[in-house]
Amino acid sequence: MSAASRAPQRSNRATGVRDAGGRAARVRTPRVRARRRATLTAGAAVAALLLTACGSGGTSGGGGNTNFVTGTDGISTAAKGERAAAPELSGKTLEGEHLDVADHQGKVVVLNMWGSWCNPCRAEAKYFAKVSKDYADQDVQFVGINTRDSSTGAALAFEKDFGITYPSLYDPTGKLMLRFEKGTLNPQAIPSTLILDRDGGIAARSLTALSEERLLKMLEPVLAEK
Repeated sequence: MSAASRAPQRSNRATGVRDAGGRAARVRTPRVRARRRATLTAGAAVAALLLTACGSGGTSGGGGNTNFVTGTDGISTAAKGERAAAPELSGKTLEGEHLDVADHQGKVVVLNMWGSWCNPCRAEAKYFAKVSKDYADQDVQFVGINTRDSSTGAALAFEKDFGITYPSLYDPTGKLMLRFEKGTLNPQAIPSTLILDRDGGIAARSLTALSEERLLKMLEPVLAEK
């Protein structure tokens, strides 16, 4: 047997894998498998975060090292001095303009995670539109984070329908939501609402749709802080 005819056989024995015709099968290298695992892990994390989307919300509670407590109304709060800082939240708005939530430090920020496809989001939208206008001159800034809308068209139509005039970051894959640390008052469902104090700390959270009364119950104590 010639050297040329022996070379493929050595290659085949080295891999130990053959297809139905006896030829060496294509084997993924460890590097390819690692990249694939990383991609699947990231995708699974986003899917897990949004698994409770448009539902009654995820679990919450205090105790341990969480430094927050949850009331019977489902609103979780953290005392001043024990609040986790909000992560960096910046990007393009639905209108294509740049927005950085950190630019609003010094104001109380209401963060609402929503999607145009979400019925509970539709139920609460009119209250957010009203309260955002009522408190516009009281150092309060509303910011939305729109997620899982495949294009901005439906989200912009949603805002027009409900008279929402404050900006929303466009976050179709939920990457901004994944920046919040576990064990803090992080968003776990759609809709979720967070109240950030004037220093950018997460003061309160709800994982369900809000009425005007419950939204004000979250907002007003933080606004009253000195």
